[in-house]
Amino acid sequence: MIVSKRNSLRLAAVATLSALLIGTAGTAMAAAPATPAAAPVAAATTTAASIAAKPSATSVPAWQLFRVTGTTTGLTAGTTVTLQQKQHGTWVTLPASVHTTRTGSYSLGVKLGIKGLNELRIIGGGAASPVFTVTVH
Repeated sequence: MIVSKRNSLRLAAVATLSALLIGTAGTAMAAAPATPAAAPVAAATTTAASIAAKPSATSVPAWQLFRVTGTTTGLTAGTTVTLQQKQHGTWVTLPASVHTTRTGSYSLGVKLGIKGLNELRIIGGGAASPVFTVTVH
């Protein structure tokens, strides 16, 4: 019920603002002679989120613990980063995650059981690290 009231209020606010803007723009256009378009407003610069990841080993026995460490930029402190593994062409989220520190770094303990070349990446906050590989034997 609360959600529908909020949506109704938003819709009413948008309709009111639209009517005001259309009315103002229509009046201004009729009263003013044709002039060049105003200079575009500069877009605010935002830092795109990024994640770096590096495994402590590139080859490990099955179920041996290794670490994936890295840093993040553009993410708030405490953002959860999670390990993903490519399985049959699809990224599968593994039950291995950790929160970033206040400086944006993280260290994640990992154990893998699928033998062979494993393609991995770290995701979090809408960003993904470049793919890295670990061979399990």
